[in-house]
Amino acid sequence: MTNDRVCLPLTKGMIVKEVKWFLNREARKQGTRKVFTGAFSSRNAAEVRRFHESMPRYRPTPLVRLKNLAGHLGVRDIRVKDESFRFSLGAFKALGASFALSRALAGRLRLPTDELSFSIFLQDAFREQISKITCVTATDGNHGRAVAWLAKQLGCRAVVYMPKGSADVRLRNIQEFGAEVSIIDGNYDDAVRLAEKHAAERDWLLIQDTARPGYEKIPLWVMQGYMTMCDEALEQMEGSMVTHVFVQCGVGSFSGACQAFFAERYGHQRPVFVVVEPVNAACYYASMVKGNGKPHVIKGALNTIMAGLACGEPSPLAWGILRDYADLFISCPDEVTMTGMRVLGNPLAGDQRVISGESGAVTVGLLYDFFKDRNYHAVRDVLGLDESSSVLAFSTEGATDPEMYQKILSGENPLQTL
Repeated sequence: MTNDRVCLPLTKGMIVKEVKWFLNREARKQGTRKVFTGAFSSRNAAEVRRFHESMPRYRPTPLVRLKNLAGHLGVRDIRVKDESFRFSLGAFKALGASFALSRALAGRLRLPTDELSFSIFLQDAFREQISKITCVTATDGNHGRAVAWLAKQLGCRAVVYMPKGSADVRLRNIQEFGAEVSIIDGNYDDAVRLAEKHAAERDWLLIQDTARPGYEKIPLWVMQGYMTMCDEALEQMEGSMVTHVFVQCGVGSFSGACQAFFAERYGHQRPVFVVVEPVNAACYYASMVKGNGKPHVIKGALNTIMAGLACGEPSPLAWGILRDYADLFISCPDEVTMTGMRVLGNPLAGDQRVISGESGAVTVGLLYDFFKDRNYHAVRDVLGLDESSSVLAFSTEGATDPEMYQKILSGENPLQTL
């Protein structure tokens, strides 16, 4: 992203068709003090990857190259990391949950964490101790399912709280692994607070990706777990340099980890980084617009079909990273992710199909609109998206709500209508 493009005359809260964006002019300034990202170093990423490789059924998820879509839009390359294959759970969340839960269990069992292997917890010597442990979490669906899946493998108890309005299929997906699940009368952030309360009162092990004062260690481990996605992607690109990274954002743990990974790996030469949120839960966008350097909380129902991104309170660990390093923050309506689901689910001839759910496809939908809708051309130019650009996106979930997925996909194909 060159300086002449960065300095185009955009305002803080520019609006196009309900899409809003904030250009972070501080992200590329050298000499300014930025939050420390050493926890996401290449060395730590390799350690996390080795841990995941010790898990049964681990294998890298596909990195799909959409050559014809790239040509259709006018960029050099588009690659999508397809997390619908992760551990047969349909989403990426098990990466963070497994690394965090294993480290937390190691602490309870007084085991060393150097070169920690998942298999150590399956030994008969620890079975009785682990069976007495209860892990608890709050979730919109995917994270809770991952925690329940892991608890079943390890032999501990799992309790999961979900926000009001959660789809029944997401609740059943968690129950199938034997967890105790309940939908509360409140939003996601209320569910997090309830999980925290019960963990403190009942000596349960809280496995959450949202940090709080005094609760940073486990959320940091969750974030570090997500580096395996980034590490796999770079390996699969076989030396081809990515120029732009688009990530979706809820509490910010994945997007913050991804940004820190690329900042550590490439420094000032890192790719342009774009953070995308639902318009009714755009707490990072709102925090950047507020402009006082502090996270801003959005309260209320947080209504969006992007259930995994329906979070109104930034995680402090992720907030500092994204505030200091991310280039653009975008708030967009649900129509954008529906476009992405259809583009990925009905690919151009010769491109591979990617089954991407409501929280997985928003970045591709936005990229598509940048080129196919003239109202978006200004922000496209600010980002320096052109025929030399190589874009990396993460489809963080598959059709985790199959009924919703089919309803959206049966609509008109945007590649034929826009």
